[in-house]
Amino acid sequence: MNAEQIIVVVIFLATMGGLIFTKKRPSGIFAASTLSLIITQQLNFDDVIANATNIGLITLVLLLTISTSLDKTALLKRAGRKILDKSYRSSFAKLFSITFVSSALLNNTAVVASLISTIKQNQLHPASKLLIPLSYAAILGGTVTLIGTSTNLIVDSFLIEKGHQGFEFFDFTIFGLTAGLICGVFLYLASPLLPTFQGSKSQYDSYLLEADVEADSELIGKTIEENRLRDLPDLFLIEIIRKNKLITPVTPDLMVEKDDKLIFTGNVKNLENIEHIKGLTLFAEADGLMREQLTEVIVSNRAPIIGKTLKEVGFRALFDAAVVAIRRDGASISGKIGELKLQAGDFLLLATGNDFLQRENINKNFFIVSEQTIKRKLSIKQEIFTWSGFLGVIALAALSIVPLATGLLFFAAALTVTKITSIAEIKRNLPLNLIIVIVGALSLAKGLEQSGVLALLTDFMMPLLKQSSPLMALVVVYLLTLLLTEFVTNNAAAALLFPFAYGVASSLQLPVMPFALAVAFAASASFISPYGYQTNLLVFSASNYKFIHFIKIGTPLSIIYSSIVITMLNWYYL
Repeated sequence: MNAEQIIVVVIFLATMGGLIFTKKRPSGIFAASTLSLIITQQLNFDDVIANATNIGLITLVLLLTISTSLDKTALLKRAGRKILDKSYRSSFAKLFSITFVSSALLNNTAVVASLISTIKQNQLHPASKLLIPLSYAAILGGTVTLIGTSTNLIVDSFLIEKGHQGFEFFDFTIFGLTAGLICGVFLYLASPLLPTFQGSKSQYDSYLLEADVEADSELIGKTIEENRLRDLPDLFLIEIIRKNKLITPVTPDLMVEKDDKLIFTGNVKNLENIEHIKGLTLFAEADGLMREQLTEVIVSNRAPIIGKTLKEVGFRALFDAAVVAIRRDGASISGKIGELKLQAGDFLLLATGNDFLQRENINKNFFIVSEQTIKRKLSIKQEIFTWSGFLGVIALAALSIVPLATGLLFFAAALTVTKITSIAEIKRNLPLNLIIVIVGALSLAKGLEQSGVLALLTDFMMPLLKQSSPLMALVVVYLLTLLLTEFVTNNAAAALLFPFAYGVASSLQLPVMPFALAVAFAASASFISPYGYQTNLLVFSASNYKFIHFIKIGTPLSIIYSSIVITMLNWYYL
């Protein structure tokens, strides 16, 4: 090995060591490796810029940008309220099916995040029997299409960078669908291996929220249990005000009536879980001020409004703001928000008008704490446009009529024009860390290739690989990726192992596609560790799981999944 090759190998090993043995963010580690390659003149700046404009990376960023608009719609939230019933078999089947199908088209981390609180707070089944299946269903569903997981798009970007056409939309489907459905059956049969306990309690500020049942509400005539009002994520129904009479506690068999005022306590960041219910209007919505940015304030100890109700002070006219929720530390509060007497130290969450900060009386009454960001509720027309537009783009790409990146770009522009999203929201949700990881991984791969390190590695392994079958080469690539993904993130594992997989396929004069797919599938197959994949980490944090719980059910699942994928790739391509 010459000096340049030694430098690149040291940077590569340092990157691997940083990902496996430190708690530093992968984006920081890959940024450091890229800078090291530039400083040591193993890459120039033009190489890095070329990696940043990779079409696969652009497609991924556009897809994640659009997914924030899809997440505003009520579809998944409505489905989440109807998933669970008294039968575990039925609940499991609905949970797996909805998660599996959704993850094939949407960001699977977002799917799990949308459903996790519903599962965690349900009163019908232990959360621990459903949270790991939720994560695994999302992982399995993500491998069914090109856009199901960012890992697929990362490998796609590597293929394109190598001069290949890249993946077609359904190149993953026959393998991912077969393996996913078989593994789903196994998960249900293996559910006795899962522990039995409820999810850990959420830590959040107990704000009081009020919502009115309108005449056209879908809740009317059904009980609290039938409406799933006990299972709203991080929101708890504590009382109902009916004809100026307080009903508390709220029993599951209580029927909801027109003009009821439902009083919730919970996390204000989950307001969209109330807003998506047809005919249920938040207290502040009546003033027409509900918007994306909410302002949290504390009532000053010298405020003239102390001891008065919101109605008495004419809050909306006085401050150009409406109270969305109220919190009083160290004391419980109940009743209509508009009739609560304000006290010094009360926390108010305000939906503010354009004139709010210009009012001279703001500093006399409040200390401004922070701004809260919530997902703005979409109208029915906006929801229909969002979903029909997204599915239209996917259909055009799947039929090879319009390239996926082109369709996503125009659709993102259409979402901005129709005010479903905004430039500010796009900037706020830009996946900068993921972009740095991908650009860094592409740069590291180019450094390994240009320095000749990959050629040395494949030459070293060639005698062993040539004595074996193409299947054995495929197995080696798959297992190395699978092992690495349990120690680092799935995206990092795919980025680090693809250059090796490509070198093996080229040296053995085998088709590149099965090896690229093997890297993509193996990088997503993180079932054994709670730290290898984002969805596993989400459910691990939401419950009292231990590492051993993932090992017990994840190990046999990983063996079944891997066996199916490798067998089918060998049968189809080799």
